[in-house]
Parts: sequence; structure tokens; C-alpha cells
Amino acid sequence: MIHVIATIQVVPNRRSEFLEEFRGIVSDVRAEKGCVEYGPTVDVDTGIAGLPAVREEVVTVVEKWESAEALDAHLKSAHMLRYREAVKELVAAVDIRVTEPA
Repeated sequence: MIHVIATIQVVPNRRSEFLEEFRGIVSDVRAEKGCVEYGPTVDVDTGIAGLPAVREEVVTVVEKWESAEALDAHLKSAHMLRYREAVKELVAAVDIRVTEPA
């Protein structure tokens, strides 16, 4: 199994619009072969001392895939191609990390 942490920096004041587009693909992605977990998250203010400040313009996508091949197929899927086109004006930067349990 592999884990994917995708940190998406959204254009200022457009996070709600981005999330609306993103939520439109979640069910399609979760139905893909090899998808174990897939969903958007946003920072939360816990009030715990020492933690970094909340990033208001960031969406972190937490994913688990059975294999790198399943992830590769996901990235090439028709719904992901349409999604990337739909959000291209809303996204300032993306950082994707692929990890495995240690």
C-alpha cells in the first residue's frame, strides 16, 4: 500500500470554490480500482501550543492506494483530467508526496 499527501495551495479567497469542484470527483475516485482512501482536509485550529498556524488557502488531500500502478491509473483517468482543467485557475501550487508504511 502507498499513501499520498497532496498539499494544494489555492488562489486567495477561492478555497470554497476549489472544494466544491473537488467534492465533485470524490465518489468517482473512491470507485476506482485500488483506491483505499481519498478525501480533502483543511487545517484546523486546535489551540495546541507549538503547532503551526492554520493555512486558510491550503487543502490537503489524504489518499491511500493499493499500489503505484493504481495511483498512476488514477492520475490518468478521464475524471481527473477534467478536474485538473476545471481547477487550473484556482490552484497556485501543488506538492505531492508518495510514502509507504515504515
